Amino acid sequence: MDTDFARQQMVEQQVRAWEVLHPDILRVLKDIPREQFVPTGFEALAFADTEIPIGRGQSMMTPTLEGRVLQALDPQAGDKVLEIGTGTGFLSACLRRLAAHVTSVDIHEDFLETAKVNLEDSGISDVSLLAMDATRELPDETFDVIAVTASVEEFDPRYLGVLAPGGRLFIVVGKAPAMEARLVTKTGDKDWETESLFETQLAPLVDANRRSEFLF
Repeated sequence: MDTDFARQQMVEQQVRAWEVLHPDILRVLKDIPREQFVPTGFEALAFADTEIPIGRGQSMMTPTLEGRVLQALDPQAGDKVLEIGTGTGFLSACLRRLAAHVTSVDIHEDFLETAKVNLEDSGISDVSLLAMDATRELPDETFDVIAVTASVEEFDPRYLGVLAPGGRLFIVVGKAPAMEARLVTKTGDKDWETESLFETQLAPLVDANRRSEFLF
């Protein structure tokens, strides 16, 4: 397979078709080797618009959803980013190419180990990987951009405590089959605006109490 050509086609035929048109977002999705971030045995699906299972009940987002997340957040060159849910590290890599630094947290240490290797193999630096249950704690600093890569039944206002004024937060809220992607913008110390973006579905964010359900 000509992976470079397949990656270009993924962007042009799938991602762009979902109205992801920002040139920087399209460039990053074309440049970063997504095929290096998919689990062994799923390489043939690297450029398909389908979720790819990564274990523990979690999956890689579809390429179109990844594009829409990135476009909604619009990371800038000087931004600090918090990613909640590292997975294989692909979205971490995309965010890092667009922003100054990414802190990515995940409750599963094996995901973090895999992401570390994937990022290094792809030449991506300045990504801090932390083992953390984001349903209970968050890093002790503020961020310009927050991407929550799993769904929550209800919005957790704690996220606003680590979002800088003017910062943007992407999150999917609800229970299957009725989930809504939202963009939350912090307009002041205690004020924010919420924009409904689109309907979608994502696996739920895993907390420490549910962690054992996915040990396999």
